[in-house]
Amino acid sequence: MEFPGLYNYWIAMVLMMMGLYIVITDPNMVKKIVGLSIFQVSVFVFYISMAKVRGGTAPILDDRFTVYSNPLPHVLILTAIVVGIATTALALALLVRIQAAFGTVDEEAIKALERET
Repeated sequence: MEFPGLYNYWIAMVLMMMGLYIVITDPNMVKKIVGLSIFQVSVFVFYISMAKVRGGTAPILDDRFTVYSNPLPHVLILTAIVVGIATTALALALLVRIQAAFGTVDEEAIKALERET
């Protein structure tokens, strides 16, 4: 496989590193949730990129087609997208409660408030 044909893997790795960097370095919890979502999208892109078969068609049994693509990875990614959206919604709901309880979503400020009490 030639280097220009690997751009989708490079995009997945760049997105993965961006998401991981945001999660590790930013104390704002909203940005951490966004970073986790970016990381999750990179895994989706990587998984779908690996499942692509050049010249493959839908798995329809016919004499004209010889190379088939497996639809299972795409179905699994659709399920993972739904679970990811539900998890992100739950995290944002918890973040609203944290904001109401502490008055901030900054991790360092919440730790300082916890030490004071």
